[in-house]
Amino acid sequence: MENQTISRLTKHFEDYAYEEDSIEFWFARDLKNLLGYEQWRNFLKVVEKAKESCKTSGNKVLDHFADASKMVKLGSGSEREIKDIMLTRYACYLIAQNGDPRKEDIAFAQSYFAVKTRKQELIEERIALKERFDAREKLAKSETELSKLIYERGVDDNGFARIRSKGDAALFGGKTTLQMKKKLSIPKNRAMADFLPTVTIAAKNFATEITNFNVKKNELQGEQRITGEHVRNNKRVRTVLLEDEIVPEDLPPEEDIKKLERRLNKSDAELALDSKIK
Repeated sequence: MENQTISRLTKHFEDYAYEEDSIEFWFARDLKNLLGYEQWRNFLKVVEKAKESCKTSGNKVLDHFADASKMVKLGSGSEREIKDIMLTRYACYLIAQNGDPRKEDIAFAQSYFAVKTRKQELIEERIALKERFDAREKLAKSETELSKLIYERGVDDNGFARIRSKGDAALFGGKTTLQMKKKLSIPKNRAMADFLPTVTIAAKNFATEITNFNVKKNELQGEQRITGEHVRNNKRVRTVLLEDEIVPEDLPPEEDIKKLERRLNKSDAELALDSKIK
């Protein structure tokens, strides 16, 4: 497919895209014309196949195919309401996949919506990763501050490790840091937080921030008193999680945050494909 044709078809498809509540969508009747279908009833057969594909893939059909209606002008100047369907990018992709790839417009649409869908997946993945990174960074800072605070109050590095492990035991229903790492199959030489879901990282950080605040406010001294404070705060945070039926020790581990970062750094080339559909 020549570059001029690609540019023309790309603009053609993008001109018919709408956006509502940050969700991009197309109307089925517009897509029918874009894909070169003449009869609405024939196009609906392809839409039904796409709905079945959507269901088979485990997605909710109504999340991607929403019934709609719009007014169209008649030759007499009057208007008539016709049925239509609002289609997400994923729905358009499925419709294109169920079309005849020998037709140029459909062959282009298959690539166009595949790339658009993949781009959206990468963006969403990056957003989720950034949330984990931000939570992990905050936890690292709060634990560094706690380490400094307790060192100033006569507690060495071994004492800090004990305080943190007892805090983890309070958060994870009695399981220490080592026990949780074993349960989640985390290497002994790796930080547990690199494998925890965002909600658990945020919970650990919140408890540690409260400990830091109270250690300074109440001028707590010594390992025993600081341990008691840290355990108390982790228990309180655990109570909040349990109220929402979140059991931290039962949550599965996430992908190693360092490996995930390396993998997503390689995705920049994929994102660039948006302007290079072939």
